[in-house]
Amino acid sequence: MNAPAREGHPESWYAATALPHPLHPRLEGAVRADVCIIGGGYTGLSAALELAQAGLDVVVLEGARVGSGASGRNGGQIHTGQRRDQDWIEQHMGMDDARKLWTLAEDAKAHLKGLIARHAIACDYRPGLIAADHKPGYVAHTHAYARKLTEVYHYPHARPLSRDELAALVGSSAYYGGMIDADGGHLHPLNLALGLAQAASRAGARIHENSRALAVREGAKVTVEVSGGGSVEAEWVLECGDGLQDGLDRRVDRHVMPIANYIAATEPLGERAKSIIANDAAVADSRFVVNYYRLSRDGRLLFGGGETYRRTLKADPGAFVRPYMLKVFPQLADVRIDYGWGGILGITMTRMPFVRRLGPRVLTASGYSGQGVMLAPYFGKILADAVRGVLGEFDLMARAPTPGFPGGPLMRWPLLAAGLSYYALRDRL
Repeated sequence: MNAPAREGHPESWYAATALPHPLHPRLEGAVRADVCIIGGGYTGLSAALELAQAGLDVVVLEGARVGSGASGRNGGQIHTGQRRDQDWIEQHMGMDDARKLWTLAEDAKAHLKGLIARHAIACDYRPGLIAADHKPGYVAHTHAYARKLTEVYHYPHARPLSRDELAALVGSSAYYGGMIDADGGHLHPLNLALGLAQAASRAGARIHENSRALAVREGAKVTVEVSGGGSVEAEWVLECGDGLQDGLDRRVDRHVMPIANYIAATEPLGERAKSIIANDAAVADSRFVVNYYRLSRDGRLLFGGGETYRRTLKADPGAFVRPYMLKVFPQLADVRIDYGWGGILGITMTRMPFVRRLGPRVLTASGYSGQGVMLAPYFGKILADAVRGVLGEFDLMARAPTPGFPGGPLMRWPLLAAGLSYYALRDRL
């Protein structure tokens, strides 16, 4: 399906196994609030929850259904750290900020687990994440990085995997080694979003679905014009739409670009499931265009592979993903694909999140570049803290280098597609 459904979530295994979620009303007429949040995904819902619990009047605008964007369609994987590794961050931001960003990411992971526990969100969280190297030359660096996390960052959960150790966990001959992170994990991403929406609504946030923000007008107060003729006048606006808010604010568009990624869910594998992933961990490989996969609670393989650099999704995502899956698991050639879906996520040039003050009363956090399950709920908290005048983590993230795309909003598509196609070709060599 190429666009979010007006009254329901796009077809996926996640939608088929979603928690009950009543429809939130469309915004009607002109309303006022302390804070207007654009985007009903992890960032916006978490910010709404924090601010509503602090007693502020919050309105959330979601263009389709809560969690119908990347928050409800992603791979569900919880990775440790930022999207870029600590080596890169040390080089580009210095050791002091690198340590602070590591601590922030660990706080984000703890915050996510705390949200799930405090609000009893039934999102099927399970521990364990494997990083698998698809080229033999990558293994030494991965092993050294696992040791660095232990020795420099005092992280006890990562350890190297030899080729034989990895093969005992993942039923594929495509890998040469890697590492395992016992404190990584995976979950049902749509149910996480729905649980956050329920918690925010209980705290007093007003959530409006099928209410797309069309423009942000800044003055003494900030006014958001909404589809259907409505509007919200607020003291603060938080732009949290990530890749799906493309076209709303050129200040974000210059730095955050939407791309499409795809996932397929097989039929239940039964006893074969353990031969695919023996320890029920999630797996992500070392390709630039990452293959990422895990087992669902009902024994399906949820496999993400392939991406496209355009605003629309492929008509048959399952058929698109299948060749990627069979390259890793050729033994599944006889297995049926029951669900296939795609989603739009936001990426930045450096793959670091774009966190900025766009105007005196307009803040944004987006461009998680595939790391949103773990980071985005915490970044909602960072935005909420900034509204309340607590700026330490906001300012830290605002220092992260996220330059604009070459060519600006108009030319970023062809230029990025050309560049990323090169890396996709390199994966195959």
